[in-house]
Amino acid sequence: MDEIGRFTLKNVAYLKEIRRKLLFAVGFFLVVFLGSFFMAKPIIKFFLKFFYVKDVQIVITSPFQFFGLSMSMALFLAIVASFPLIVFQIYYFLKPALTKKERKSARRYVFASGSLFLAGFVLGIALMRFVIEMLAKLNYDLGAINMWDINFFISQIMLTAALLGLMFQFPIVLTILIKTGMIDAGKLREKRHIAIASSFIFSSLLPPTDALSLIIMALPLILIYEITIFVNRKSGTRKVEAPRKVIM
Repeated sequence: MDEIGRFTLKNVAYLKEIRRKLLFAVGFFLVVFLGSFFMAKPIIKFFLKFFYVKDVQIVITSPFQFFGLSMSMALFLAIVASFPLIVFQIYYFLKPALTKKERKSARRYVFASGSLFLAGFVLGIALMRFVIEMLAKLNYDLGAINMWDINFFISQIMLTAALLGLMFQFPIVLTILIKTGMIDAGKLREKRHIAIASSFIFSSLLPPTDALSLIIMALPLILIYEITIFVNRKSGTRKVEAPRKVIM
């Protein structure tokens, strides 16, 4: 078989492997989605119990709202559950092309990615719970009645938790770019002010939108940026030394 034929067969094998992993990921997503949808009632009850706040009434404003909420909850849980699987699928697809040292590094990155996503997700849940309790008390002290729409209430919490989980992947991306020499760690220190401003801009897009919540959500992003710089302080783009002149 000529070289072109071997190249074609190799590409076909790669495409089949990609299709197999893609179908597996889609199948897993659908299983989690359908399971979460049919189990929506106990999941929502647990969610509301966990986020129970005194002097707050969670209301349903439409007879069909529960169906839409079940769909949103199932979609959210399917995305969260599928994210680690996709990361592992990417790793196992690239594994045969990696050296032993690269595999060891890749495993660390995969583990760090999953851990950071979980940390960001849990932090988002914790921050939202703190902010919700604070705002509910503030409204109650003002004499206002807290009647919150169930769909908006749960959707805002899920969105914030998921986005913080994704934002916590940023150190992994920065570390890979530094290790490959595409970004210099010293440049990150010089552009610190841009990162801080970006953290506040991103946090302002997340619910809730009050000033205190903005600061509380921006601080973790700034902290992980500083930790990334500290961890990679000895890495960066290496300078190429000029060739020495040989005196004859």
